[in-house]
Amino acid sequence: MSTPVRLSRAAGQGRPAAPVRIAHLGVGNFFRAHQAWYTDRAPDAAGWGIAAFTGRSAAMAEALAPQDGLYTLITRGTDGDTFEVISSLTAVHAAGDHAAWLGYLASPELAIVTLTVTEAGYLRGPGGGLDVAHPGVVADIAALRADASASVGTTPGKLVAGLLARRAAGAGPIAVVSCDNLSHNGDVLAGVVGELAASVDPTLPAWIAANVAFATTMVDRITPATTDEHRASVLAATGFEDAAPVPTEPFSEWVVQGEFPAGRPAWDAAGARFVDDVAPFERRKLALLNGSHSLMAYAATILGHETVADAIADPRVLGWVEQWWDEACAHIPLPAGELVDYRAALLDRYRNPNIRHALAQIAADGSLKIAVRALPTFRAELDAGRTPVGSARVIAAWVLHLRGLGAPIKDVRADEVRALGAGTLERAVASVLSFLDADLATDERAAASVLTQAAELAGPAG
Repeated sequence: MSTPVRLSRAAGQGRPAAPVRIAHLGVGNFFRAHQAWYTDRAPDAAGWGIAAFTGRSAAMAEALAPQDGLYTLITRGTDGDTFEVISSLTAVHAAGDHAAWLGYLASPELAIVTLTVTEAGYLRGPGGGLDVAHPGVVADIAALRADASASVGTTPGKLVAGLLARRAAGAGPIAVVSCDNLSHNGDVLAGVVGELAASVDPTLPAWIAANVAFATTMVDRITPATTDEHRASVLAATGFEDAAPVPTEPFSEWVVQGEFPAGRPAWDAAGARFVDDVAPFERRKLALLNGSHSLMAYAATILGHETVADAIADPRVLGWVEQWWDEACAHIPLPAGELVDYRAALLDRYRNPNIRHALAQIAADGSLKIAVRALPTFRAELDAGRTPVGSARVIAAWVLHLRGLGAPIKDVRADEVRALGAGTLERAVASVLSFLDADLATDERAAASVLTQAAELAGPAG
């Protein structure tokens, strides 16, 4: 039996490497199924290569380097899989390759920085601004004050270091594009970068204001983790060995608001949508898709379900999702018909048997997600004089998650939030509401609505 050939440009796969004009932080599956895919499909892709940097682990750089940055996108439709080689990654670096990062940012050819670092990567404090007490932030500020080219470890630190290098090189304006599931992600990123920049060099914020455009985006594509089964399917279908294929669904959406002073790929020709205000689309997605994902991740796992497809097939879970959607849609400023169509599309996506989207994966970092996915609707229902039900159930399910029911806790603030679930159910509900919004801690209607849903979800196990 012949040895499989590793996927590579030398083996005749993909396009020639394009010149690097985009730098990216966070080489996860979502980025490779979304922004890298849109760039690959743009008609001018040959002029827009991406230099991508991993997160904490260098594993993805090590997997992709022998493949020249190429990988296979497996689009898993209800009628089977399709396979395409994505060529847009010109280089993939480990997170610690700081010299390479500074080199790209100092180049006038670089036009865009994109990020998929998850909500946790923004290092925000309780007030929403930069967590200036975070040890990583403290260390990065001290390092950059002493030496502008010093290695740093946080996302805001890396951006400030890169912008310092760009200013010193006179490399011109640049766009910075957040692609994380975070409300007003462009404004949030501009805020944490600006705060760290001011702490490092008081003259830097003015340069950033004149030369850096922070774009806000809404991103959507369900992208499960890669398994050996996916690697085997690529080999069987293509004859090439791929250490890092990416499974995804047929649906993809990207809505962008912002300026690109140094140019951008023709992402719009590849299906991206450029708008004056991304907020309504962001709210729709965060509430309807992400909110229902969180509901299922915490509530459906109590029933023993492991994937989105398993959960949505359960009539009880479907009813919970529909009730949540009914409540959330009352506060989304988009035409009713568009919301109906979006909900129908979501159900089709959730029922796709070829997408095994693990609920335990979705359940991670609830401390960062619940506040943006469920809390706005919960507050809006209270403000309208109604008793929240669907949104109360999402919060209640997270309370039970913190009490050990359903999916295991995996959270950047695990010790802190696990403590919130201690004591009686009444105490846990009060602690969680206080954590989410201090004003809710004394709101009897808020506490009663969450407690009612928590008691029903927990049953005898509560």
